[in-house]
Amino acid sequence: MKRASLITLLLLGSLNALHSAWAVDYPLPPAGSRLIGQNQTYTVQEGDNKLQTIARRFNTAAQLILEANNTIAPVNPAPGTAIVIPSQMLLPDTPREGIVVNLAELRLYYFPPGENIVQVYPLGIGQLGLETPVTTTRVSQKIPNPTWTPTAGIRARSLAQGIKLPPVVPAGPNNPLGRFALRLGVGNGEYLIHGTSAPDSVGLRVSSGCMRMNAPDIQALFAQVRVGTRVQIINEPVKYAVEPDGRRYIEVHRPLAQEEGENPQTSPITHSAAFASFVSQSGSDKALIDKALSRRAGIPVAVNAQSGASASTSVQSVQNSRISDAIAENEGEKVTQ
Repeated sequence: MKRASLITLLLLGSLNALHSAWAVDYPLPPAGSRLIGQNQTYTVQEGDNKLQTIARRFNTAAQLILEANNTIAPVNPAPGTAIVIPSQMLLPDTPREGIVVNLAELRLYYFPPGENIVQVYPLGIGQLGLETPVTTTRVSQKIPNPTWTPTAGIRARSLAQGIKLPPVVPAGPNNPLGRFALRLGVGNGEYLIHGTSAPDSVGLRVSSGCMRMNAPDIQALFAQVRVGTRVQIINEPVKYAVEPDGRRYIEVHRPLAQEEGENPQTSPITHSAAFASFVSQSGSDKALIDKALSRRAGIPVAVNAQSGASASTSVQSVQNSRISDAIAENEGEKVTQ
């Protein structure tokens, strides 16, 4: 999705009409670099009735805002509260091709072929016990106006909650799959990237294994992606990088809980041998790394030895604005829903 013009966005903001998500295009960094974007600040307004609304305005996930602002109210932050919008990140350490999903950060990255950009979208993923699989696969089918045939497991779980699902939900505004779906070539084809009739579920761990997107986001992605597009799904709560100028960064997200009642703020994170090497290198400050691993703020933190810097200073103010400056600049289907 191309970014709307600044004039158009300002007009929409003045009319308080920007309620849907917008794709955010980030220029790809040069070879050897993975740092993109710029964090922003925003002051909660009287009309901001819930954190999900703010998250959609900036095309991020409420959970990511909570990671970056661990002292704010999780549902209805008080008007006047200044919050950080986590719009700076490290690209996952994967090929810059097709679709990359990092479950731990509730984000989908799309690398349009032939363009020097990456599009970043918030994502809803599989709940505990019905996890979205970690895999590398392809888009096997594009489905406009999908119908939904609940699986036997979904129907049984719904019935246990007193909800009797119909055998088939027709296409339309009340369809849980939204208006567009991308089927993945993994399993028996039961995993989709799709829209949703429950927009507040985007950015949460609530599905039966599929990946949910905001309506304008899946529409934009669906229009660009072709059958056969590579899809890589990873689960990496810790990302790290050494930039070409020598700056070292670590970005730590709360890991996905592995059992009921687990606290993702304190649960242990398994580290790779490559990360252990990064920590032990002379250019890294282990104390800063340990602090970042404990805080789990979900944004890049500078960890250079003797740097004295604990975080990136790249922060842009969007206080009292309803528009992200990052945006202003620039067939019957049986699935796991």
